[in-house]
Amino acid sequence: MHEPDWVQHAIWWQVYPLGFTGAEKTATEEPARAHRLLDLLPWLDYAVELGTSGLALGPIFASETHGYDTTDYFRIDPRHGTDEDFDRLVAEAHRRGLRILLDGVFNHVGRSFGPFQRVLAEGPTAGTAAWFHLDWPDGAGPRTEPGYRDFEGHHHLVALNHAEPAVADFVVEVMGHWLDRGADGWRLDAAYAVPASFWAEVTGRVRRTHPDAYFVGEYIHGDYAAEVQAGGLDSATQYELWKAVWSSLNDANFWELTAALERHNAFLDSFVPWTFIGNHDVTRIASRLEDPALAAHALVILMTVGGTPAVYYGDEQGYRGIKEDRAGGDDDIRPRFPAAPAEFSPVGAPVFELHRQLIGLRRRHPWLHRARTEVLERSNEVLAYRATAAGEPPLVVALNLTHAPATVSAGSSRDVLAGAAGLDPERRTALLPARGWAVLG
Repeated sequence: MHEPDWVQHAIWWQVYPLGFTGAEKTATEEPARAHRLLDLLPWLDYAVELGTSGLALGPIFASETHGYDTTDYFRIDPRHGTDEDFDRLVAEAHRRGLRILLDGVFNHVGRSFGPFQRVLAEGPTAGTAAWFHLDWPDGAGPRTEPGYRDFEGHHHLVALNHAEPAVADFVVEVMGHWLDRGADGWRLDAAYAVPASFWAEVTGRVRRTHPDAYFVGEYIHGDYAAEVQAGGLDSATQYELWKAVWSSLNDANFWELTAALERHNAFLDSFVPWTFIGNHDVTRIASRLEDPALAAHALVILMTVGGTPAVYYGDEQGYRGIKEDRAGGDDDIRPRFPAAPAEFSPVGAPVFELHRQLIGLRRRHPWLHRARTEVLERSNEVLAYRATAAGEPPLVVALNLTHAPATVSAGSSRDVLAGAAGLDPERRTALLPARGWAVLG
């Protein structure tokens, strides 16, 4: 396992900058406002106050529209600002102890990407033709449009040919360039669509000069552990647990959650997953849950199981938003943020305080990064599990979905560390209020 030591303390605040700053929807050399990356500066202290230790940025490189159609990997998108703005953001984040994670889209590119434009201009003899999977018509020459492999039917996203050595060389150069400028790691978008052998070569070469860089791949389904190992990665996005959390809460079916936690335990034998209950691609947890009050239960799970947790911007204020399968369907989950924290409505304050409390609990128990969970008691609507790590006093997490008080197993717990419960140490039980939860120690 390659994971850098600093990651065991990492808790990310994930931001989608194009939405956060209210940037234009399409590329422009003359944005309405310059230096938008600096809009993040007033939020760095907020991230620290929240308790997070890193800023996970969505795409910031020059692109055609939403950032996942990159056109120049060595240039900050003019809608965001300049290299100097990036340098300042990194410096100010690091001064506060915040790490910076970048979003790298290396499976596909936008049609305006220079090497693809060269193919369109020069035809089959272009020096970059091997960078892509192309299908040329008979008699093709300069300015001939070839057929090409795209990403999941999105024809404006041109898939890269990862068997071409020049593509690996290019990605290594891009990663090294931004790590040299102060980034601490990379989220690898659509990593599942890229051969693991490509990631293994690239991450191996990058680590020679940046041994503390962190690499997390986006995987939706499949054998996460095998992909992480084969690709030389540190982590993978734990979509299985994300789905089990909200689904079990909606359906009052903790059997689904505990099955996912058993599989999660197995992952922890070989790597620490990237855990989340919200991100830039999914309906927000407060909207996904049929009872938004159960968002607290979801957060409790996130902060008490093994993993490297990430909080998606706005979730800590109780933001709502629904992802839709249409053009612009992500806008609701990628909103503009206020200019500064002081502009927030007080409505979100209780949710923010709950996040602070539970993130603080996790930071006081850093061993939770690799914690395993052991079920103490389970029914459809009541769950108690023990979080353990070698040499550490365990925590007990108790969740009640019923509309009446419930008595649950408390193990050897003596204190209520978060939430509400009446402890009976002699009987080794805890009484939870209706729809309640508690973390016991």
